[in-house]
Amino acid sequence: MKNRIKELRAARDLTQAELAEIISVSSRTIISLEKGQYNPSVLLARKLSLVFGCPIEEVFLFGEEDGI
Repeated sequence: MKNRIKELRAARDLTQAELAEIISVSSRTIISLEKGQYNPSVLLARKLSLVFGCPIEEVFLFGEEDGI
């Protein structure tokens, strides 16, 4: 699943560590998410959407490769 986390984080001038602290995860989790190596839980996806002020569908881009 592709995502816009890095883009949205940069637009808010947040470091990976700052974002991780805001949503109570490790910096490694943010790195893995940005690289597309980790698919988040629904709760984590919701936290990210709230931080970025946009729907989950604007943070995570679903496509055919996701079986949708």
